[in-house]
Amino acid sequence: MGEIMTIGIAGGTGSGKTTITRRIVDRFGGDVSVVYHDSFYKETSGLSYEERKKLNYDHPDAFDTDLLISCLKELRAGRPVLCPVYDYTIYNRSEKTAVVQPAKVIIVEGILILADQELCSLLDVKLYVDTDADVRILRRIIRDVRDRGRSLDSVITQYLATVKPMHEQFVEPSKRRADIIIPVGGHNDVAMEMVLDRIRSHMEKG
Repeated sequence: MGEIMTIGIAGGTGSGKTTITRRIVDRFGGDVSVVYHDSFYKETSGLSYEERKKLNYDHPDAFDTDLLISCLKELRAGRPVLCPVYDYTIYNRSEKTAVVQPAKVIIVEGILILADQELCSLLDVKLYVDTDADVRILRRIIRDVRDRGRSLDSVITQYLATVKPMHEQFVEPSKRRADIIIPVGGHNDVAMEMVLDRIRSHMEKG
């Protein structure tokens, strides 16, 4: 397989991280594997549904980042891993797991991946997607109501109570660790071409 390249894609909720990930996967297909930080939310079966709804899912402590780091180390060593699968409708991990295969390029995507120093040290290229807050909240409302079974009121309440303050406290400052900051996400064609060229040159080397 040759040397494995790891790419971190961070940025606030609704910033366009997934659009960038999709464009990379569309271009390079089976040479890319993706690991989502969201899959590593901590298991909270000891709490009731109502208690789980009230948790702060935008704080670094909500994630089992140590498990993500160990999975990434395995992938970098060329070994497949079993990743948890998160179910947003029940605010908890599902009973399923997902096999992620090693590939020439491994993408790690999530709002807080650049907030963890050890995780950053395992990423060869660190991207931060920088998108205006009003655009991000509108995208989050559409996504959470349409795809995650949330009510409009619950999305707005969660945004004001935890998403916005945690973004300001943890997510936004983490962009100082980025190698490249991409305004307006995957629709920034100039930045996207630079990223795709960097990956292409890695592929040709390998």
